Amino acid sequence: MSYNVLVSDPLAEEGIEILKNFCNVDEKTGLSEDELISIIGNYDALIVRSGTEVTARVIEAAAKMKYIGRAGAGVDNIDTDAATRKGIIVANAPEGNTLAATEHTMAMMLSLARRIPSANASLKKGEWKRSKFMGVEMNEKTLGVVGFGRIGREVAQRAQSFNMRVVAYDPFITPERGAQFGVEMMSVEDLFKVADVITVHTPLIKETKHLVNAASIATMKDGVRIINCARGGIIDEKALADAVLSGKVAGAALDVFEEEPPTESPLLGLDNVVVTPHLGASTVEAQKNVAISIAHQCIDVLKGGAAKYVVNAPMIPTELQETIEPYARLAEKMGRLVSQIVSGAITKVEVTYAGDLIEMRQNLKFVTRMAIKGILDPVLQRPVNIVNAEFVARERGIAVAETMTEESHGFKNLISITVRTKDGEETISGSVFGKKRVRIVEIGSFTMDLVPEGSVVISRHIDRPGVIGPAATVLGKQSINIAGMQVGRVSAGEEALMVLNVDSVVPENVMDELRAVPGIISATFATL
Repeated sequence: MSYNVLVSDPLAEEGIEILKNFCNVDEKTGLSEDELISIIGNYDALIVRSGTEVTARVIEAAAKMKYIGRAGAGVDNIDTDAATRKGIIVANAPEGNTLAATEHTMAMMLSLARRIPSANASLKKGEWKRSKFMGVEMNEKTLGVVGFGRIGREVAQRAQSFNMRVVAYDPFITPERGAQFGVEMMSVEDLFKVADVITVHTPLIKETKHLVNAASIATMKDGVRIINCARGGIIDEKALADAVLSGKVAGAALDVFEEEPPTESPLLGLDNVVVTPHLGASTVEAQKNVAISIAHQCIDVLKGGAAKYVVNAPMIPTELQETIEPYARLAEKMGRLVSQIVSGAITKVEVTYAGDLIEMRQNLKFVTRMAIKGILDPVLQRPVNIVNAEFVARERGIAVAETMTEESHGFKNLISITVRTKDGEETISGSVFGKKRVRIVEIGSFTMDLVPEGSVVISRHIDRPGVIGPAATVLGKQSINIAGMQVGRVSAGEEALMVLNVDSVVPENVMDELRAVPGIISATFATL
């Protein structure tokens, strides 16, 4: 199959060449929203930088779209909610420009501390005013890092080489993890009170919009210096300008702005404010790295795989991918099976993880989404994938819950999926043996050792002689080969469960004949 990819912002040639070796590539930059909408339906993938606004209207018109790649870290120019609803994978390249952004942050901090831009401008005007540009040292100052992700950690490491004390705030980083980097984790309120220099490295989301504002600045040290090389809007620019003018803030350095270009920003006219035009990722190396990363992820998705840095689906750490993949595959197969054997509209899905699995509790969201995908796939016409599984479930009024327990009923690890409908509920459990051998070990109260592949017939019957044989005969008369059989029971003579692995589809009229066999209570054909 030939795929079409649109590159709507300038991309390093190394990335373009990788794409051209796999698919058709059109480079069309500077498109308006309407122009983009008029052509986007022809493309399977879209690659952008910060110049293209990928709005809900654009995504709605993207009839074939499977992938939107952002050659960089920030994705606030992409409506990820709209993409998620449509099942489109959105990925970025967060590592490619990490060092570029880190080094720019350090350059801004030192330029601010030593007043280099102002001194440079003065000297070029023929002035020699050494005393006017008295600076401060970073030695023994406290640096407050707001957001302790990749860039925040790299900045902290370099600041420590200047003999700075580093404190940090990040709601997802534990004090123990921070201590491994020699950094004291604290609340953002405490950080604002103790830091001599504050640098922000968070995404722009509802919780970080104007995080630095008039009220928070009032709690800071007199003479604090503030740096933003992350995203415009994290700092209230008017409040910062007022604080600089009053002397509360000794100076600021900004690479990003709420409006870009920042033609009306009150900060542009202040001498002790250093500004650059969004240059954090503007190095030759960074542009090459993000282009290569986003191109390879595009190809992986178009081939039917997953992107490494998906932003609208759960992330699995690289070191855990091989471990988690068998559980994800098992959960999807279990979900497919249970959705085909229950009756009535599904109202709730509960996924329970037991045994050793709970040690990976922070990384099991991916497995849960695969279970939901498996449950919804057999009953929906629309595509369901790892990206939109939870959204589609919510849209259909299905509640999804995760639970963890140490009790795994004799198994080293156990996944159980309980599906509730208006007619009742059904539970299926499965386990992974060794590294990759997956099995369904229980359906309801019946134990078994079922390989979750191919086609199966599942029947409930009375445990007595003369039931299984006639049932198998019905399939044999239609030349339907039975490849394997599992039978589970709780007590002799009572209800039992039979699972037949078959080599071909069983037509509904044959299933009706099977259900008519004396002793058969119910029978269902399912594909896994």
